[in-house]
Amino acid sequence: MPLTKPNQQLRRDLKEAAALLKWSGVDLMQAAVRMSEAGQEDEARELLKIAKSYQAVEDKLASYADEVKAGRIAREKAWHA
Repeated sequence: MPLTKPNQQLRRDLKEAAALLKWSGVDLMQAAVRMSEAGQEDEARELLKIAKSYQAVEDKLASYADEVKAGRIAREKAWHA
């Protein structure tokens, strides 16, 4: 069964948020490498912790998007900001 417009938008939003977290995590990892190379090990470790937490949330959002596609999560009405 095809997704309703509100569910299509929900899935798009979830995928967009997951992608944003992914690329933010990549940026944080690159910054952590630079900090580590500059001798700021503690700060680099903190950035890596944050990047890993982004990855965990990214995985959850991607999973929710899959559930929307499968029809296990549905939105009745479109939410407007």
